[in-house]
Amino acid sequence: MNDPVAVIGAGPYGLSTAAHLRARGLPVRVFGEPMVSWREQMPAGMLLKSTPVASNIDAPQPGHTLLDYCHAVGGKRYESDWDIVPVETFSAYGLWFQERLVPDLERVRVVAVDRRGGRFELKLDSGEQFTARAVVVASGLSGLAHLPREIAAAVPDGPSAAGPVSHSSQHHDLGRFTGRQVAVVGAGQSALESAVLLAEAGAASVRVVARGPRAVAFGAPPDRQPRLRPESPFGRAWSLYALSYHAVGFRRLPASAREYLVRRVLGPKGAWWLRDRFAGRVQVTQGQHISRVTVADDGRPVVLSLRGAGGRTSELAADHVIAATGYRMSVSALDFIGPELRSEVVTSAGGPWLDAGYRSSVPGLYFTGLPAAASFGPLMRFVCGTEYASPRLARALAAAHG
Repeated sequence: MNDPVAVIGAGPYGLSTAAHLRARGLPVRVFGEPMVSWREQMPAGMLLKSTPVASNIDAPQPGHTLLDYCHAVGGKRYESDWDIVPVETFSAYGLWFQERLVPDLERVRVVAVDRRGGRFELKLDSGEQFTARAVVVASGLSGLAHLPREIAAAVPDGPSAAGPVSHSSQHHDLGRFTGRQVAVVGAGQSALESAVLLAEAGAASVRVVARGPRAVAFGAPPDRQPRLRPESPFGRAWSLYALSYHAVGFRRLPASAREYLVRRVLGPKGAWWLRDRFAGRVQVTQGQHISRVTVADDGRPVVLSLRGAGGRTSELAADHVIAATGYRMSVSALDFIGPELRSEVVTSAGGPWLDAGYRSSVPGLYFTGLPAAASFGPLMRFVCGTEYASPRLARALAAAHG
């Protein structure tokens, strides 16, 4: 049985999974542009919310942590909880990881996956077709950007960086908004940091529209973490400890609870180091529901119709609206998986229902990273989740298909 395992995606989860599968002697083909979301779909100058120790891509052998990369290239060492990692540094670390552990990465796109006779048939955008014994979907955030329906209704052709409404994932250079009025919808790290970067890039005015009832919030610095609670990659709390190190138990929760926790745990909140940069630079409108978005014929301005407590209404105009409204997992959005095969994937809590080894209801089809969050919890939204997911997935796949 010489058919390889196909890994779709070359971000942290795809690279980590591929490294673990190879360490077990399995033939693997890995597809995608390495670290593409980090290199092209995040604003230049963005900093990671996660600490250095929570930013390691898991490998089956020592010597491949973020700190190992810093030593190898002779750059600044990121090791303390007070050290803040630039996205450019993390992207370079991912490329370094890939060059060492997945050197034969194929920079092509998988356009179709189907299953016939117990084997998977894949087609690449190069025109090649081949058969795989198993498929691991590690496609990250691709195709999963979420727009609330009130915003999506204003742009029937979809959000666009060059249009009146965009998603935060569509911007790498925020300098294009110099001298313009921008509204950022959202209250999480992406929204708050994008707003700060816009202001620092020379936008005429920046306003965050926080739809929840609570004020914009920021996390506590390392020296203000609770001392009598266990450590986790996300801070000190019993709940975070359980979600980080016992994620398999998350599967036992009711679907409604799992869906709620994936969306709400660890957010929305800005990083502790962003507070000072935010204050005085960014205006905030909070506790407002967006009832409608209207775009003028020439694309300017964009008007947000807002409704607050007690039914009070108001309007907010901007030259451009950036929806920093996150990502939503949907198996239907993974359009490279054939429709017949997609229909066989049992879903729960918004994502594929996976067993303890990350296998879906379709034998040989595995999911990791964000698609696995519905089964294993919010840990799968973060890079540090590779330490939990990759060895377990590789062990289960090797036992079933080795």
